[in-house]
Amino acid sequence: ADVAYLRSVLPSTTDDAFFDYLATLDASEVTVTAIPEGSVVFPRVPFLQVKGPLLVVQLLETTLLCLVSYASLVATNAARFRLLAGPDMKLMEMGLRRAQGPDGALSASKYSYIGGFDCTSNILAGKLYGIPVRGTIAHSFVMSFRCLEEVQPRELLPRAGGDPVDLAGLAVSWLQRVCDLLQTPPAKANQGELAAFVSYAVTFPCDFQGLLDTYCVRRSGLPNFCAVALALHQLGYQAIGVRLDSGDLAQQSKEIREVFRVCGAHFQVPWFGTIPIAVSNDISEQSLEEFRREGSEIDMIGIGTHLVTCPLQPSLGCVYKLVEVNGSPCLKLTEDEEKMTIPGMKTIYRLYDAAGHPFMDLMALEEEPSPSAGQELGIRVLGQLEETTKVIPTTVELLHRTYFRDGQVCEPLPSLPEVRTHAQVSLSLLSPAHRRLHEPQPYPVAVTERLHQLFLELRQGS
Repeated sequence: ADVAYLRSVLPSTTDDAFFDYLATLDASEVTVTAIPEGSVVFPRVPFLQVKGPLLVVQLLETTLLCLVSYASLVATNAARFRLLAGPDMKLMEMGLRRAQGPDGALSASKYSYIGGFDCTSNILAGKLYGIPVRGTIAHSFVMSFRCLEEVQPRELLPRAGGDPVDLAGLAVSWLQRVCDLLQTPPAKANQGELAAFVSYAVTFPCDFQGLLDTYCVRRSGLPNFCAVALALHQLGYQAIGVRLDSGDLAQQSKEIREVFRVCGAHFQVPWFGTIPIAVSNDISEQSLEEFRREGSEIDMIGIGTHLVTCPLQPSLGCVYKLVEVNGSPCLKLTEDEEKMTIPGMKTIYRLYDAAGHPFMDLMALEEEPSPSAGQELGIRVLGQLEETTKVIPTTVELLHRTYFRDGQVCEPLPSLPEVRTHAQVSLSLLSPAHRRLHEPQPYPVAVTERLHQLFLELRQGS
């Protein structure tokens, strides 16, 4: 059917032998080597090399670029958020409603997890990939209630057993005590919001959380949450958190934390002061920098649009270039030096210093001997090709592994958690100068003298 469709769209003069050939295509002659998934890769370094019949490997171009470009982009974007947030902040991917369709959303969930996020709101991603799933109460749920009479059921069994208790009535009594403590009028607390919190708490007494800003955080959301959380505590349960979705999130988190501490101390509930605070609302890299600069009491951040759409760089710009045909190296020349290809089949090495940080990636021709730790190397750094540089690596790592040969996967493929761990380790190995997000020190990528000479010969010959 595929060949028949191609016949219908290609020129009528196309040779029948071409279609006969397409019908016999298979991948048994293709070999794929790659840098392991989750590794840090730098510009100009080939992270994937494909060998095989020219027509077959050319057909793979668009597929491979589609599979790796957005995935790498999202993982990189997620890693930047993780570096800004620090290792202890919980990060939740919640970009499903902003992603580029269902496939983009699933890719975003999967690769943001690799990049360092802790969980996703995308249930299908959780089912397919085993990513931890998390969610919070919705504004629409809170707004759907008008009064406590709408709460059904309203009774809850104490955790230790006993007769069921009217949680709504208990929450109303606690609301008066909380409002007296906070010096805010109980009449200002929205009754529909209180009803929503009670209904949620009756259904999920061990997982109660509140969305505080549907109406007014200080006068309604916060006292209503505290009232229901304290009522649950009286019955032996513990609330698991709150979420903010608008306003000055850092400042509000500090004010809410102080209220939790005051309530915890006054009502003698020690855990109350440590209730987790989650925030969302168009969180960007700039938002995280502001949280850190201003100080906050935020425990979890939900990020959607700025994670899955990558607005700072909407595409990664991966390219797939021919570098050798039938043993003859190829070179693409262009007016833009950065777009010139580096010819020949290559082996890629990562060079480490004595502190264990990678300080340079080195490209060598496939037939060249491997560099050795402690051996002085004469190399040419891309962008500075006019001069030779001498380096002595403490450790040399061969980056590429062969993953596909003779029609078979020949390297065990890691699980998603293993890729995620590898990504975090790869990032942690970078020196702080290379890892910082603002004005990082450029990471040098170099070629051997032999590869440089080949480049010169082909350039002059062209």
